Amino acid sequence: MHFHLPSSLLSTSPSNWFMNSIAFWTFLLLGSMCIGGYFMFRKFLKVLPKADGKSKLDWQNYWVERSRPLWSDEMKAFLDQLVQPVPSPFRDIAKHSIAAEIGKLAVESHATEVTRDHCIQGYIIATPRRDNRFLITFLEKNGIDYAPYKHLVK
Repeated sequence: MHFHLPSSLLSTSPSNWFMNSIAFWTFLLLGSMCIGGYFMFRKFLKVLPKADGKSKLDWQNYWVERSRPLWSDEMKAFLDQLVQPVPSPFRDIAKHSIAAEIGKLAVESHATEVTRDHCIQGYIIATPRRDNRFLITFLEKNGIDYAPYKHLVK
């Protein structure tokens, strides 16, 4: 009694679909690690101390805490409106950075509270230059007058 097996089952080399799936997952994982590493490196650079001994994150935390009593509920809601275009995974980080800049402006101008003008000016200053086109589009779409701060948009 002889059994005759198909030659494809007796092959010693892996099939093409298996090799292709291995290659696909290798590139996918490698790409994901590169993207994650890029963002981790950017975060690492923010934690490095500057010449004054404090990092960028230390200064952001300082200005947020120093200006905390100056924020009204209305201005917090306005800040939430300003950060709406930011993708949700990055929104909290962007909100913290923008709030730090707004708080710095309010504290340095000896204001008794954060105003709408502080928010608009801080939002423009805290927004990276590469995003200025989106910033202008967003401000115009929402009817926010940024004319006094046009010189800050580069």
